[in-house]
Amino acid sequence: MKILTCELEGLLIVEPDVYGDPRGFFVETWNARRYRDAGIDATFVQDNFSFSQRGTLRGLHFQNPLAQGKLVSVWQGEVFDVAVDLRRRSRTFGQWHGLALTSENKRQFWVPPGFAHGFAVISETALFHYKCTEIYSPQNELGFRWDDPEVGIKWPVAAPTLSQRDARAPLLKELPREKLF
Repeated sequence: MKILTCELEGLLIVEPDVYGDPRGFFVETWNARRYRDAGIDATFVQDNFSFSQRGTLRGLHFQNPLAQGKLVSVWQGEVFDVAVDLRRRSRTFGQWHGLALTSENKRQFWVPPGFAHGFAVISETALFHYKCTEIYSPQNELGFRWDDPEVGIKWPVAAPTLSQRDARAPLLKELPREKLF
């Protein structure tokens, strides 16, 4: 397993060891001891899958309180995955990091509590997996606009398919400061 750091402190890219042969492949996607030793000391309490069509954009979401850390990966297709730093005392507050997660590269992206998360599907379909450190709490979930000009994410989709909630989301600067981290 190889761990890559990002310019935003706390974000990690995991490149797991993949063992393939003519039958297919084997990959270990979670091992508490090995991941803890690599810098992801998390207890996961919920796993989720989402299936989406090309052009779907989900996000940007976070929970506070009951903040979630997420170890995310793609098992079919390709997405452009994004995390935005919402830690008010961080020197990188409001900055984002994006990367391609694909069924081919089998990378995982560790998004710790304190970040918003979202992704856009750039293949025909995508099967996306989330390992979460906190139970989903709809009453504590917040979000902000995917195209917030002050955040400036360079999404690979111009006119994404959005949920009604994401289409009506406020700008980051319109969120109550106490709801940020």
